[in-house]
Amino acid sequence: MSQTRRLAAILAADVAGYSRLIGADEGGTLKRLAGIRAEVTDPKIAEHHGRIVKTMGDGLLVEFASVVDALRCAVEVQREVAGRNTGVPPDNRIEFRIGINMGDIVVEDGDIFGDGVNVAARLEGLADPGGICVAARVQEDAAGKLDLVFEYIGEQVLKNIARPVRTYRVVTAARPEMPPGSGPALPDKPSIAILPFANLSGDPEQEYFADGMVEEIITALSRIRWLFVIARNSSFTYKGQSVDAKQVGRELGVRYVLEGSVRKADGRVRITAQLIDAQTGAHLWADRFDGSLEDVFDLQDKVAVSVAGVIEPALQAAETAYSVARRTEDLTAYDLYLRACTMEWSLAPEALHLLDQAIARDPHYAPALALAAQIHAQRCIAGWSEDPEAESRRGADLAQRALRTGGDDPGTIVSAAGALAFFGEDIGAMMALVDRALVLNPGFARGWTWSGLLGLFAGQPERAIKHAETALRLSPRARVGTTVGIIGTAHLVNRRFDEALPKLLLAIQETPDSPVPYRWLASCYAHMGRLNEARDVVRRLRSISPVVVPTATQFRNPEHRELLVSGLRLAAGEAE
Repeated sequence: MSQTRRLAAILAADVAGYSRLIGADEGGTLKRLAGIRAEVTDPKIAEHHGRIVKTMGDGLLVEFASVVDALRCAVEVQREVAGRNTGVPPDNRIEFRIGINMGDIVVEDGDIFGDGVNVAARLEGLADPGGICVAARVQEDAAGKLDLVFEYIGEQVLKNIARPVRTYRVVTAARPEMPPGSGPALPDKPSIAILPFANLSGDPEQEYFADGMVEEIITALSRIRWLFVIARNSSFTYKGQSVDAKQVGRELGVRYVLEGSVRKADGRVRITAQLIDAQTGAHLWADRFDGSLEDVFDLQDKVAVSVAGVIEPALQAAETAYSVARRTEDLTAYDLYLRACTMEWSLAPEALHLLDQAIARDPHYAPALALAAQIHAQRCIAGWSEDPEAESRRGADLAQRALRTGGDDPGTIVSAAGALAFFGEDIGAMMALVDRALVLNPGFARGWTWSGLLGLFAGQPERAIKHAETALRLSPRARVGTTVGIIGTAHLVNRRFDEALPKLLLAIQETPDSPVPYRWLASCYAHMGRLNEARDVVRRLRSISPVVVPTATQFRNPEHRELLVSGLRLAAGEAE
């Protein structure tokens, strides 16, 4: 017996419901099937240079040298058979299920064997009647060469196959253009689709990495509770297609689209990504990430978390712009909340007025409850509250309501826990809440900022610095005043005055309306013996806050609190 091995595209097909059809009308079924063989399948196989290896009553096994030929043949057969079924009752239709794989086969006396054949047969069993299922290798080799849409249906565990097989369903008609206004309506919150990243490596084996990258990003973004993320089974229908972001937005009903590419060379990989407004086609953000392929999965995690961290503030800014452009008489609780998010420290009363309206519209709207609690805390810290005790009670009540209604929303958890920490709740419990939020969304830059701040309050300055620096890495282009202020204050309580000074100066530049960095900058100058500069800072502080020297009770470590306050007293003069 002669035996050889070669790489081939294998097509396996069978008739769906064959036993039922034979039981109902054996003679008629066999006659119709013979007609389809003679007039459709056999001529199409010959036309596309296929070799019928064997027939099995209701099925076929066919070998092709080319994936493109195998797919063309399968699609044309299914279309021809569907046409012949027009007007035939569903229970009487002859419909094929087809599976296609590309793999190594063993050829022996004209027959073929091996995993390549077995996978094709198992894929055929996954196909719908009239449908085609293919392995990832087939999709990779055919992408861009045929006018087809491939829908990713996940890793399939196939009987007697040792490893899961990444599988696609073939949509046998080209995606039609949809007119403006058709397709799903936009949801009532920000919405995004992450398209399959283009593999620019010239290496089909890297397709799995590009797809895995997108899956990781989808998972990371799905943790953002206020964001509607299209599932990968829908976004992957665009794989291998050249589509416009506006078209994707119309067809999937999303406002934003993320697209990107992966390029591998010499053991390194470069990933690019760009965020597009699907309504206008405008580019909102773009970046690239470079790394080593030695551990591709760690790199996937790193990029996914980074993209999620950067996209969140970019989307928040874009959504806020949409809200501000809307008519003021057409505002929802969400729009009112977005407008409040844009307010500076000095506009806290106006922000609270907007949030009160949002809460009146929806008393269980957790993000508005948590932000209102946070603003009440800021007012007490800044010294702007006329009745700090009453405002603290109000803020604590709002924060507790936010935690009760917010579920697992990381943003709500972080804002509410931060406010409660200001109001004197157990600092360890509040840090644990923020830690939980970061487990839910590791790419949440604001969460890392608050984690650093609560670490500072708890007397853990090194943790504060580490977590604040994580926030800066995740969201380097957002306003960084609060974050660098945390780092500066952490250096200050550790008596590293030279390291604290530039951070606190930057914090003032970034958040000129907040009195907090002015206080600790003045304290830092005083401890450095630079009293003239300390007093200049105090004069500026007096113009934005009636309280120069606070109690600073949010700092639980008495030595840290005394260091901060003593320097500020010195800067403000003995009379203070």
